[in-house]
Amino acid sequence: MRTTVRARGGRGFSLIELMLAAVVIAILAVIAVPAYRGYVLRAHRTEGKDLLTRLAQAQERYYTAHNRYADDFATLGQPQTSPGSWYVARIAVAGSSQAYTLTAVPQGPQAADACADLTLDNTGVQGYSGSSGNGACW
Repeated sequence: MRTTVRARGGRGFSLIELMLAAVVIAILAVIAVPAYRGYVLRAHRTEGKDLLTRLAQAQERYYTAHNRYADDFATLGQPQTSPGSWYVARIAVAGSSQAYTLTAVPQGPQAADACADLTLDNTGVQGYSGSSGNGACW
């Protein structure tokens, strides 16, 4: 008499296969989530740069008309906050209103950005106060 062994049906997944799939997904998530977060912070940083550029242009127009820089946002007629509320601007005027420094301070989750505060002055010098060592903030 001959006995035959039947192979198990090809339906479903074994527990080991499911565990391997879960491990692969976890590894991909550990790599992808921080990279995605970095891209989001960098994308929101453009709002801060745009805010400072817009304010600098308004300052130059005001200087042309009044021979001094404005020290508040109402005088400039510009909003203090970026469109997505990721940054709030500050104006520091010095030298008998002949020089200024604009600062964009990150708000909410954007405060985790390594560039931190972005700055722009009347000579066009761009800066940041964060710990980003590669200088790619601007």
